Amino acid sequence: MTNLNNRKVAVLAADGYEQSELESPVQALKDAGATVEIVSLKSGEIKAMKDHEWSNAVKVDKTVSEAKVGDYDALLLPGGVLNPDAVRADEKAVSFVKDFFSANKPVAAICHGPQTLINAEVVEGRKMTSFNAISKDLKNAGANWVDEEVVTDGNLTTSRKPEDLPAFNKRIIEEFSK
Repeated sequence: MTNLNNRKVAVLAADGYEQSELESPVQALKDAGATVEIVSLKSGEIKAMKDHEWSNAVKVDKTVSEAKVGDYDALLLPGGVLNPDAVRADEKAVSFVKDFFSANKPVAAICHGPQTLINAEVVEGRKMTSFNAISKDLKNAGANWVDEEVVTDGNLTTSRKPEDLPAFNKRIIEEFSK
């Protein structure tokens, strides 16, 4: 397994994130040695969704107002339906995401997570995947959408759904170690 010691990863999420799409990659990143911080729109805790029901909560380490891109080596955007809808509507969160692309740092998004990338205006011309329901949105924003379990184009890695998490987790560890 690739070593992520001395790597710090921001996970940008809000209430309504898909539980498995935050917990599984975070555990994989930690197992590989990374320090992981949950960055959100508010302090305190954010709650997950699992099987269309509210579920676990995770502690927020920093608000997006407090977080600085320079403090992180990579960014993870989990999916869920409510989560990316809230994140992409927040100007500071969208700016935070844009800054990772400006710095050419690795970014990974799964399921509905790429919706935030549309608002950050970073998908045009990129080969990407996502949950099928938002494929049209990505195509309309200029992405070259494909139906594959995990896709990496430059500094961006995307994946479709919870069933793709093993491949997604393996790839983000590889990409975040560069």
